[in-house]
Amino acid sequence: MESPMNRRLLTSCAALLLSACAVSPTGRHQLRLVSDSEVSQMGVTAFQQLKDKTPVTKDPRESAFVQCVAHALTAQVPNSALTPASWEVQVFDSKEINAFALPGGKIGVYTGLLKVATTQAQLAAVLGHEISHVLAGHSASRVSNQMASQFGAVLISAGTGLPADAIGAGAQYLVLLPFSRGDESEADILGMDLMARAGFDPEQAITLWQNMSKQAGQTPPELLSTHPSNATRIADLQKNLPKDIPIYEQARAAGRKPNCGST
Repeated sequence: MESPMNRRLLTSCAALLLSACAVSPTGRHQLRLVSDSEVSQMGVTAFQQLKDKTPVTKDPRESAFVQCVAHALTAQVPNSALTPASWEVQVFDSKEINAFALPGGKIGVYTGLLKVATTQAQLAAVLGHEISHVLAGHSASRVSNQMASQFGAVLISAGTGLPADAIGAGAQYLVLLPFSRGDESEADILGMDLMARAGFDPEQAITLWQNMSKQAGQTPPELLSTHPSNATRIADLQKNLPKDIPIYEQARAAGRKPNCGST
Protein backbone atom coordinates (compact mmCIF):
# COMPACT_ATOMS: atom_id res chain seq x y z
CA MET A 1 0.00 0.00 0.00
CA GLU A 2 1.26 3.46 -0.84
CA SER A 3 2.29 5.39 2.26
CA PRO A 4 1.22 9.00 2.93
CA MET A 5 4.87 10.04 2.68
CA ASN A 6 5.20 8.47 -0.78
CA ARG A 7 1.98 10.13 -1.90
CA ARG A 8 3.29 13.50 -0.72
CA LEU A 9 6.58 12.90 -2.52
CA LEU A 10 4.78 12.00 -5.75
CA THR A 11 2.54 15.05 -5.42
CA SER A 12 5.56 17.29 -4.85
CA CYS A 13 7.33 15.74 -7.81
CA ALA A 14 4.33 16.22 -10.10
CA ALA A 15 3.90 19.83 -8.99
CA LEU A 16 7.58 20.53 -9.58
CA LEU A 17 7.53 19.02 -13.07
CA LEU A 18 4.36 20.91 -14.01
CA SER A 19 5.84 24.20 -12.81
CA ALA A 20 9.05 23.44 -14.74
CA CYS A 21 7.33 22.91 -18.09
CA ALA A 22 8.21 25.40 -20.82
CA VAL A 23 7.49 25.72 -24.54
CA SER A 24 10.04 26.44 -27.28
CA PRO A 25 9.46 29.01 -30.08
CA THR A 26 8.03 26.27 -32.32
CA GLY A 27 5.78 24.79 -29.63
CA ARG A 28 7.97 21.93 -28.38
CA HIS A 29 7.66 21.12 -24.67
CA GLN A 30 10.76 21.49 -22.52
CA LEU A 31 11.80 20.73 -18.96
CA ARG A 32 13.08 23.90 -17.29
CA LEU A 33 14.43 23.41 -13.77
CA VAL A 34 16.89 26.30 -13.94
CA SER A 35 16.06 29.99 -14.10
CA ASP A 36 17.30 32.33 -16.83
CA SER A 37 19.79 33.92 -14.43
CA GLU A 38 21.08 30.54 -13.28
CA VAL A 39 21.66 29.20 -16.77
CA SER A 40 23.34 32.50 -17.70
CA GLN A 41 25.73 32.06 -14.77
CA MET A 42 26.49 28.57 -16.05
CA GLY A 43 27.23 29.93 -19.52
CA VAL A 44 29.58 32.59 -18.19
CA THR A 45 31.38 30.02 -16.04
CA ALA A 46 31.73 27.54 -18.89
CA PHE A 47 33.02 30.23 -21.26
CA GLN A 48 35.66 31.36 -18.79
CA GLN A 49 36.79 27.76 -18.33
CA LEU A 50 37.19 27.41 -22.09
CA LYS A 51 39.14 30.65 -22.34
CA ASP A 52 41.45 29.51 -19.56
CA LYS A 53 42.49 26.35 -21.40
CA THR A 54 42.12 27.18 -25.11
CA PRO A 55 44.39 29.68 -26.91
CA VAL A 56 42.77 32.42 -28.97
CA THR A 57 43.66 33.20 -32.55
CA LYS A 58 46.46 35.65 -33.22
CA ASP A 59 45.15 36.35 -36.72
CA PRO A 60 43.32 39.71 -36.65
CA ARG A 61 41.68 38.94 -40.01
CA GLU A 62 40.02 35.80 -38.67
CA SER A 63 38.89 37.61 -35.55
CA ALA A 64 37.45 40.56 -37.48
CA PHE A 65 35.61 38.23 -39.87
CA VAL A 66 33.93 36.28 -37.06
CA GLN A 67 33.14 39.41 -35.05
CA CYS A 68 31.49 41.04 -38.08
CA VAL A 69 29.25 38.05 -38.81
CA ALA A 70 28.33 37.53 -35.15
CA HIS A 71 27.44 41.19 -34.59
CA ALA A 72 25.25 41.30 -37.71
CA LEU A 73 23.30 38.31 -36.37
CA THR A 74 22.99 39.42 -32.74
CA ALA A 75 21.71 42.82 -33.90
CA GLN A 76 18.62 41.00 -35.21
CA VAL A 77 17.98 38.84 -32.13
CA PRO A 78 14.44 39.52 -30.84
CA ASN A 79 14.07 40.66 -27.26
CA SER A 80 13.00 37.96 -24.84
CA ALA A 81 13.77 36.71 -21.36
CA LEU A 82 16.60 34.64 -22.86
CA THR A 83 18.17 37.51 -24.85
CA PRO A 84 21.52 38.59 -23.32
CA ALA A 85 22.16 42.26 -22.69
CA SER A 86 25.38 41.97 -24.72
CA TRP A 87 27.41 39.33 -26.55
CA GLU A 88 31.07 38.40 -26.20
CA VAL A 89 32.65 36.75 -29.26
CA GLN A 90 35.92 34.82 -29.12
CA VAL A 91 37.85 32.97 -31.84
CA PHE A 92 39.81 29.99 -30.50
CA ASP A 93 42.93 28.66 -32.21
CA SER A 94 41.98 25.03 -32.72
CA LYS A 95 41.66 22.64 -35.68
CA GLU A 96 38.28 21.52 -34.33
CA ILE A 97 35.45 22.20 -36.79
CA ASN A 98 33.03 23.66 -34.30
CA ALA A 99 31.36 26.73 -32.82
CA PHE A 100 29.01 27.34 -29.91
CA ALA A 101 26.86 29.92 -28.18
CA LEU A 102 26.21 29.86 -24.45
CA PRO A 103 23.62 31.54 -22.22
CA GLY A 104 24.94 34.79 -20.83
CA GLY A 105 25.82 36.08 -24.30
CA LYS A 106 28.94 34.04 -25.11
CA ILE A 107 29.91 32.94 -28.64
CA GLY A 108 32.95 30.86 -29.52
CA VAL A 109 34.30 29.85 -32.91
CA TYR A 110 37.18 27.44 -33.54
CA THR A 111 39.49 28.35 -36.41
CA GLY A 112 39.04 24.87 -37.88
CA LEU A 113 35.46 25.81 -38.75
CA LEU A 114 36.71 28.61 -40.99
CA LYS A 115 38.19 25.99 -43.33
CA VAL A 116 34.66 24.70 -43.98
CA ALA A 117 32.45 27.78 -43.50
CA THR A 118 34.46 29.86 -45.92
CA THR A 119 31.95 32.62 -46.72
CA GLN A 120 30.21 35.08 -44.44
CA ALA A 121 26.81 33.51 -45.10
CA GLN A 122 28.06 30.00 -44.33
CA LEU A 123 29.53 31.18 -41.03
CA ALA A 124 26.24 33.01 -40.37
CA ALA A 125 24.42 29.71 -40.84
CA VAL A 126 26.55 28.08 -38.14
CA LEU A 127 26.35 30.98 -35.70
CA GLY A 128 22.65 31.52 -36.35
CA HIS A 129 22.11 27.87 -35.47
CA GLU A 130 24.18 28.13 -32.27
CA ILE A 131 22.58 31.39 -31.15
CA SER A 132 19.15 29.84 -31.75
CA HIS A 133 19.96 27.04 -29.30
CA VAL A 134 20.27 29.70 -26.59
CA LEU A 135 17.23 31.74 -27.63
CA ALA A 136 15.03 28.63 -27.87
CA GLY A 137 15.91 27.57 -24.33
CA HIS A 138 17.73 24.43 -25.44
CA SER A 139 20.67 25.07 -23.13
CA ALA A 140 18.42 25.40 -20.08
CA SER A 141 16.46 22.31 -21.09
CA ARG A 142 19.61 20.25 -21.64
CA VAL A 143 20.96 21.19 -18.20
CA SER A 144 17.55 20.57 -16.61
CA ASN A 145 17.25 17.07 -18.04
CA GLN A 146 20.70 16.15 -16.77
CA MET A 147 20.10 17.69 -13.37
CA ALA A 148 16.78 15.91 -13.06
CA SER A 149 18.65 12.62 -13.28
CA GLN A 150 21.64 13.67 -11.18
CA PHE A 151 19.98 15.78 -8.50
CA GLY A 152 16.35 14.70 -8.75
CA ALA A 153 15.94 13.65 -5.13
CA VAL A 154 17.47 16.88 -3.86
CA LEU A 155 15.38 19.03 -6.17
CA ILE A 156 12.18 17.28 -5.21
CA SER A 157 12.88 17.36 -1.49
CA ALA A 158 13.74 21.05 -1.66
CA GLY A 159 10.68 21.81 -3.79
CA THR A 160 12.36 24.75 -5.53
CA GLY A 161 15.78 26.01 -6.48
CA LEU A 162 19.02 24.21 -7.20
CA PRO A 163 21.61 22.41 -5.10
CA ALA A 164 24.35 24.82 -4.03
CA ASP A 165 26.97 23.12 -6.22
CA ALA A 166 24.73 22.85 -9.29
CA ILE A 167 26.00 25.96 -11.11
CA GLY A 168 29.46 24.51 -11.57
CA ALA A 169 28.09 21.15 -12.63
CA GLY A 170 25.66 22.82 -15.01
CA ALA A 171 28.52 24.69 -16.67
CA GLN A 172 30.06 21.32 -17.54
CA TYR A 173 26.75 20.06 -18.93
CA LEU A 174 26.51 23.05 -21.27
CA VAL A 175 29.81 22.13 -22.90
CA LEU A 176 29.87 18.35 -22.74
CA LEU A 177 26.32 17.19 -23.38
CA PRO A 178 24.94 17.00 -26.94
CA PHE A 179 21.67 18.60 -27.92
CA SER A 180 18.79 16.31 -28.87
CA ARG A 181 17.86 15.75 -32.49
CA GLY A 182 14.70 17.79 -31.94
CA ASP A 183 16.78 20.69 -30.59
CA GLU A 184 19.20 20.45 -33.52
CA SER A 185 16.42 20.46 -36.10
CA GLU A 186 14.69 23.40 -34.43
CA ALA A 187 17.95 25.37 -34.24
CA ASP A 188 18.57 24.73 -37.95
CA ILE A 189 15.28 26.35 -38.93
CA LEU A 190 15.44 29.19 -36.39
CA GLY A 191 19.06 29.86 -37.37
CA MET A 192 18.12 30.07 -41.04
CA ASP A 193 15.39 32.58 -40.12
CA LEU A 194 17.89 34.66 -38.11
CA MET A 195 20.53 34.77 -40.85
CA ALA A 196 17.89 35.83 -43.39
CA ARG A 197 16.74 38.69 -41.10
CA ALA A 198 20.37 39.80 -40.80
CA GLY A 199 20.79 39.96 -44.59
CA PHE A 200 22.75 36.75 -45.18
CA ASP A 201 21.68 34.52 -48.07
CA PRO A 202 19.77 31.65 -46.37
CA GLU A 203 20.51 29.30 -49.27
CA GLN A 204 24.10 29.24 -48.04
CA ALA A 205 22.93 27.23 -45.01
CA ILE A 206 22.26 24.37 -47.42
CA THR A 207 25.69 24.79 -49.03
CA LEU A 208 27.29 24.74 -45.58
CA TRP A 209 25.79 21.37 -44.70
CA GLN A 210 26.78 19.99 -48.06
CA ASN A 211 30.35 21.06 -47.20
CA MET A 212 29.99 19.49 -43.75
CA SER A 213 28.80 16.25 -45.33
CA LYS A 214 31.95 16.07 -47.45
CA GLN A 215 34.09 16.65 -44.35
CA ALA A 216 32.28 14.16 -42.16
CA GLY A 217 33.53 10.92 -43.72
CA GLN A 218 32.05 7.92 -41.92
CA THR A 219 29.16 9.02 -39.72
CA PRO A 220 26.90 6.87 -37.56
CA PRO A 221 23.36 6.08 -38.75
CA GLU A 222 20.87 8.79 -37.84
CA LEU A 223 19.02 6.57 -35.38
CA LEU A 224 22.24 6.06 -33.43
CA SER A 225 23.02 9.75 -33.19
CA THR A 226 21.54 12.67 -31.29
CA HIS A 227 22.05 14.76 -34.44
CA PRO A 228 19.94 14.56 -37.59
CA SER A 229 21.84 13.16 -40.57
CA ASN A 230 23.30 15.70 -42.97
CA ALA A 231 20.81 14.55 -45.61
CA THR A 232 17.88 15.19 -43.24
CA ARG A 233 19.21 18.62 -42.29
CA ILE A 234 19.67 19.59 -45.92
CA ALA A 235 16.17 18.40 -46.82
CA ASP A 236 14.61 20.33 -43.92
CA LEU A 237 16.50 23.49 -44.82
CA GLN A 238 15.48 23.19 -48.47
CA LYS A 239 11.87 22.89 -47.36
CA ASN A 240 12.19 26.03 -45.21
CA LEU A 241 14.07 28.09 -47.81
CA PRO A 242 11.01 29.48 -49.69
CA LYS A 243 9.78 31.05 -46.44
CA ASP A 244 13.10 32.75 -45.73
CA ILE A 245 13.90 34.11 -49.20
CA PRO A 246 11.32 36.94 -48.84
CA ILE A 247 12.69 37.72 -45.34
CA TYR A 248 16.18 37.91 -46.81
CA GLU A 249 15.02 40.18 -49.65
CA GLN A 250 13.24 42.48 -47.17
CA ALA A 251 16.38 42.68 -45.05
CA ARG A 252 18.49 43.63 -48.05
CA ALA A 253 15.93 46.23 -49.12
CA ALA A 254 16.09 47.68 -45.59
CA GLY A 255 19.85 48.13 -45.95
CA ARG A 256 21.03 45.09 -44.01
CA LYS A 257 23.90 44.08 -46.29
CA PRO A 258 26.73 42.59 -44.21
CA ASN A 259 30.17 43.02 -45.73
CA CYS A 260 32.37 40.81 -43.61
CA GLY A 261 34.49 39.35 -46.41
CA SER A 262 35.66 35.74 -46.22
CA THR A 263 38.45 33.64 -44.72
